[in-house]
This record gives sequence, C-alpha cells and structure tokens, in this order.
Amino acid sequence: MNTFFDKFKLNAEKEELQTVIENIENGVVFRGTNLWVLIFAIFVASLGLNLNSPAVIIGAMLISPLMGPIMGMGLGIGINDVPLIRKAIYNFLIAAGVALTTSTIFFLISPLNEAHSEILARTSPTIYDVLIALFGGFAGTLATSSKHKGNVIPGVAIATALMPPLCTAGYGLATFQFGFFIGAFYLFIINTVFIALAAFIIVRLLHFPYKHLQNEKAEKVAQRIVWAVVLITLLPSIYFGYDMVQQDRFTKNANRFITYEAHFPNDYLLNTKIDAKERRISLVFGGKEITTGEIELLKNQLQKYNLQTASLEIKQGFAYLADNNTIENEQLTQLTRALEDKEKQEKLLQLTLDSINNQQKISTQIYSELKAQYPVLKNAILQPSYILSDSAGSKQTFLVLLTLSGRLSGNEKSKIENWLKVRLAQQNINLIFQ
Repeated sequence: MNTFFDKFKLNAEKEELQTVIENIENGVVFRGTNLWVLIFAIFVASLGLNLNSPAVIIGAMLISPLMGPIMGMGLGIGINDVPLIRKAIYNFLIAAGVALTTSTIFFLISPLNEAHSEILARTSPTIYDVLIALFGGFAGTLATSSKHKGNVIPGVAIATALMPPLCTAGYGLATFQFGFFIGAFYLFIINTVFIALAAFIIVRLLHFPYKHLQNEKAEKVAQRIVWAVVLITLLPSIYFGYDMVQQDRFTKNANRFITYEAHFPNDYLLNTKIDAKERRISLVFGGKEITTGEIELLKNQLQKYNLQTASLEIKQGFAYLADNNTIENEQLTQLTRALEDKEKQEKLLQLTLDSINNQQKISTQIYSELKAQYPVLKNAILQPSYILSDSAGSKQTFLVLLTLSGRLSGNEKSKIENWLKVRLAQQNINLIFQ
C-alpha cells in the first residue's frame, strides 16, 4: 500500500523552488515582445470570434502570454512577496487594458457585428467556469514547479480561456451591448482570480519560502483581503451556475410535457417555444378549435412534470394567425386544405393497413380450419389477386396454393374448392395443389 501512495509524491520531480520563482517573475513583466505578442493574439482571437471559428480562437489562446502576471500574483500572495504582487498587478492591468482596447478597436472597424455562438458562450459565467479555472490553475502551477513541465501550460491556456472573454468584452463596448461586456469581463475576472488562487494553494502546499511582513497586523489584513476577493468573485458564479442548471431542467421537463401531453384530436402542433428564463411555454396548434376545458385539462398536467409554476400559452393555430392578420384568408384556406388532405391520406393508409391485417387473420383462420379437416396439408398461401389479359382486362380472383405432405383424391380436392368458395365468398378461386 505504501508503494501505491508513493506514486503521488512530488518531491522527486520538484524543481528548485528559487528557479521556479525566477521563472514566474520573468513572465510577469509586459513590455516589448510580450506586449506585441499579446496585441497580435487579441487580433487573432477577435477574428476567431467574428468568424465563429473555434480553431482560430484556440490558436490565439496558445499565443497569448496573459498567464504570466496571473501566476505572478498567485506566487506573490503565496510567499507574501509584496513587491512581486505589486509588479504582477501592475503588469496585469497593463495587459488587460491593452487587450481590451485592441479588441474594442477591432470590433469598431469590423464590418461583421453579429453575436455568434462563440461570443454568446462567454457572456454567462457560472460555477463551472470557476472550477475550470481552479483546476487549470492547479495543473499549471504544479507543472511550472516540476522538472517535467511537458505541454501543460498551453493546455491550461486553452481550458481557462483568458483571451476570448476579453475580446467579447471589447465586442460589448464596441457595439454598446454592456450586458455582453459585464458578463464577459466577469468571466475574465473569474479566470484570473481562481488561477491565482490555485497558484497560491500549490505554492503553500509545496512549502515555497515564505516572507513575513514586519507588521503582523498588516499581514492578517492582506490575507483577509485575498479571501474577500475570492468570495466576492465566487458567490455570483454560484448563483449563475444554479440558474443555468434550473433552466436546463425546465427545458428538459417542458420537452417531456410537450411530447407526452400536448396532443388534441384533429389538431397539429405547428410551433413550440420554450423560454426557460421566464418559465414560459408557448404552443401553436393548427386544426379544429381547442376548447377552454381542453386547455385547462392540459394545464393541470404541468405539475406531473414539475412545471406547476410555468406559464402555458396555447395559441389557436390558423384562427390565431388570422385574428392577428399574419396571413391572408386565401393562404389560410390553402393551409387548412393541406391539413385536410393530410388527414385523408392518413385515414386511407390506416384503412389499407387494417385491410392487410384483417386479410392475414382470415388466411390464418382458413389454414387452421383446412388443417383440422385434412392433416396432410403442410402449408398454404392465400392471396387476393387479379387475372390480367389483353381482351378481358382484369378479373378478380383468389389465389390458393396448398402444399401437401400426402395425396388427396379428386373428390376431396373438389370438396376443398367448393368449401373455399363459400368460406371466402368468392366464386372465382384459382386453387393449386403441390
């Protein structure tokens, strides 16, 4: 058992702590090459969002050097290095400011202003984004502190997605959609705070050299400020995460309700709209008028699907459309006829299917009766058919093919033919023995 737990120990692979500190400090400063690389990465990410291209956005995240000052903040707080904290915060603000300005300028001059899915995905952060940033930060800091760094840092940059929220915030500013700006910038803050928190935790667990302040009271105040920032960032994300789960649950329950309950005779469900945020379900039916009593019965079924607080709106199909002048009377008539034709086709198909099923039952029964009278009967084929000819056209008949395991006399075969004519109510029988 000791051997198994030894696999999780880090001491053998741990880099010299002073080397780790120097590496992180070197990545904190934003000037020259780092700053230009950030600007170019912002342009690439903004283009990816503009074109709704995940591949381009991922490429921008790999280019971005934004992780440096964030890791520096986590390290500085973890070892209580006030100058490092100040330097990291200063460079972080410069980087964030330059990135936000660059993305805003890009979207101001871009001819494409539509909010695609890649933009919308960065406007509603939840507790799940907190967990992604936290565990990504754990992986990044641990890899930085190890001799075997591998390709963890690029992976963390992709998973925690620091660039796209900043670009989306710039999009919100450029298009004056401040809801987008607030949501995206909050996501960026979440990623920043919890990557730094993960770095802080790993630094403490690995026992990096700790610097004590001369003023013990100031040290305690600084620690309280750190945890206050964490809580202030965390609490809204918990609420948004809970709200997202509730909306997803509402949508699933609403779809189940529509599938199993939203059916009326001679009516067709033309349109469905589920608004999980407002807890509203709107259904548009076409066909005959739905009565108030039927609507009330349907509403009573909502509680079976935990939708008792939902608002259910039933719109009366074509009657609703006509009352609201959304289609002309001629179009209304054409659509109504189309529904009637569809209903007739369904009835004809059902009649055909019933006829086939009925014929199968009759054939099975006749075979059983013949078998009881003539045990030598092995199998039978009974099928309504037509005799076709050039002179007489077509003539209805009944084809009967009997396979025997023994012999029957001519008199017995004649009896079978006469019996079949009476039993099938068909004088024209084409009887074949084999």
